Amino acid sequence: MRYSDDIIEEVRMKNDIVDVVSQYVKLTRKGSSYFGLCPFHNEKTPSFSVTPAKQMYYCFGCGAGGNVFNFIMEYENFTFGEALKHLADRAGVELPKIEYSREARQKAERKAMLLEINKKAAQYFYYQLRRENGKTAYQYLAGRGLSDETMKKFGLGYSDKYSDDLYRYLKEQKYSDEVLRESGLFNVDERHGMYDKFWNRVIFPIMDVNSRVIGFGGRVMGEGKPKYLNSPETKIFDKSRNLYGLNVARTTRKNYLIVCEGYMDVISMHQAGFTNAVASLGTALTSGHASLLKRYTQEVLLLYDSDEAGIRAALRGIPILRDAGVTSRVVDLKPYKDPDEFIKNLGAEAFEERLNQAMDSFMFRVSIGEREYPMEEPQGQNRFFDHCAELLLELEDELERNLYIDAIVKKYKDRYHVEAGDLRKRVNSLAIKGTKAEKRITVKSTVPEKKKAESAGQKAQKLMLTWLVTYPGIFETVEKYIKSEDFVEPLYREVADMLFAQRAEGEVNPAKLLNAFTDSEQQREVASLFNATIHLENKEEQNRAFADAVLRIKEESLAKKNREWDPSDMQGLQELIKAKKELEELGRKRQELHISFE
Repeated sequence: MRYSDDIIEEVRMKNDIVDVVSQYVKLTRKGSSYFGLCPFHNEKTPSFSVTPAKQMYYCFGCGAGGNVFNFIMEYENFTFGEALKHLADRAGVELPKIEYSREARQKAERKAMLLEINKKAAQYFYYQLRRENGKTAYQYLAGRGLSDETMKKFGLGYSDKYSDDLYRYLKEQKYSDEVLRESGLFNVDERHGMYDKFWNRVIFPIMDVNSRVIGFGGRVMGEGKPKYLNSPETKIFDKSRNLYGLNVARTTRKNYLIVCEGYMDVISMHQAGFTNAVASLGTALTSGHASLLKRYTQEVLLLYDSDEAGIRAALRGIPILRDAGVTSRVVDLKPYKDPDEFIKNLGAEAFEERLNQAMDSFMFRVSIGEREYPMEEPQGQNRFFDHCAELLLELEDELERNLYIDAIVKKYKDRYHVEAGDLRKRVNSLAIKGTKAEKRITVKSTVPEKKKAESAGQKAQKLMLTWLVTYPGIFETVEKYIKSEDFVEPLYREVADMLFAQRAEGEVNPAKLLNAFTDSEQQREVASLFNATIHLENKEEQNRAFADAVLRIKEESLAKKNREWDPSDMQGLQELIKAKKELEELGRKRQELHISFE
């Protein structure tokens, strides 16, 4: 159940978008809009605009856009409901209580209770580290080079040697055994009953992107087994959809994120100034991780240990990231095993240089493949280039494939006399024959495919929607030629219906219109419809652009009607003939299609 449109609009109207965005982005007024550096991608020249008249923001660099709800959703990674509550609290608007079903209410209450238990456990562990009993654990962390500030930043703690320590503490807080069992913090067996999962361990609280504690990792003190222990999956903790350190790394100004192996890797890198580091939680990189990374970056540097296990982890992660639409590079840490060791020995400046030298992930796969074959023998070389052809065949974009063919040839031409033409023939031959079935099957990504280039019709429709929002006074002219049903793209048609309905009610309000789209991606796409640009020097160019847009929209509309026409519908045929004649007449009178944006 969602709140009423009136409540949503009241919250939006009481949160001026310039005021809200200014809390996160330094804005400078230019004309009727404000500009600043986009908080959603790295840039040096401001392309992020906030328009008070529209109560919308839009980045001409990355396409992020929407109203004040969408900004908070994107920046804070909130759901629509969370953003609404945040802005309502900010504006002093009291939201009415929503009546949930009994099942939904119980589910929400249980989740809130589990988050509360995890928070209290984190506070308890944090306190234990600073007591006399936690001295050994504190010395271990200090010995690893961590400062008190870093320990505090990551909420590091200690679980005491007594295996019922945390259990007794939380029972004093009046929690039932049932909910404590669900928290993942305890084990249960017939002999011991319920006892602490984590004891005599340094504790690493695991937080979601909103800095809520959802689980824990523990490193044993001494020789106990296992060395590292993580919380099991619970109603609030899904290992495959959370990344350690992302709650901090998501606000980085870097244009890439670094994915490494463990908690200490992340912590030591953050302490050294590399605050864009994250790690998977005791599991290999998954499609869920890749989708999560995609929200915050276009590029990932893979920084796994330099041993064979690390190499295998990188090789597994590269195609998963690629399927999610994230480019990747691989960092070589040799002669050191992990980033902590590298930074301690060579320092942050050398580490930064090594990051800058990260290898293209495709060429990394090629290089690792070279190790698998006896390259001193012709047979081995032949099999290696077969392997290269199989990798190249995974690339659907022809230009990208040709660029990598050139890169492989450049690397191996002198040693093995391979030519671009030879490699291209081998790729084509494999494509005709088909590769092994297991290599043809790829994991279906949950991330939408890259959009095709906009057609002239789409551009005309977007431009018209932008004009209608920016200059509502032109509606009177536009309505003589165009109706909302003439917008043939489904989303454009939906938005046009809303705009024409608002016009009929006497007010064009794009920010209010966006309230109907609670999905972040939808809001971004709708916002782009109101920010199409075209450079017009004078009145003559303005009229020509308007005429072109009207005619293109009418042509697309007629073509759609023609495609959908049922040959048995004679009345429909007459209407099509009439519409075609009207379009031809409009084309002859295009010089009379004038518009004023003043």
